[in-house]
Amino acid sequence: MRKLIKSATFGFIIGFINGLFGAGGGMILIPILQKFFNTELKKSHATTTAIILPLCISSSFIMIKNFQLNWSMVILISLGGIVGGFIGANFLNKISNSNLKKIFTVFIIIAAIKMIL
Repeated sequence: MRKLIKSATFGFIIGFINGLFGAGGGMILIPILQKFFNTELKKSHATTTAIILPLCISSSFIMIKNFQLNWSMVILISLGGIVGGFIGANFLNKISNSNLKKIFTVFIIIAAIKMIL
């Protein structure tokens, strides 16, 4: 029961962040899965991808209803994202946990700096 409550609570927080910022919850969810659920690094990345998908879909319904979207941009970036996601997911199998952690850390630091500036 405790794990269920913890999972639902973190799910709510990640869903709220995803809806508010238009994704981005994965950067927070990966460390949560590792620290609070003792999930191995690569499994955390894979699990996060599977969790974020339904959150993005549910948020998209509200975004489509309330905001005017640039549909040509949605289509073009989505097509590139599908190809990039396929390649990245396959690359995840080949990269060491140590290098994955370093790359992820650098990515988060760069994103944080860009958000501040």
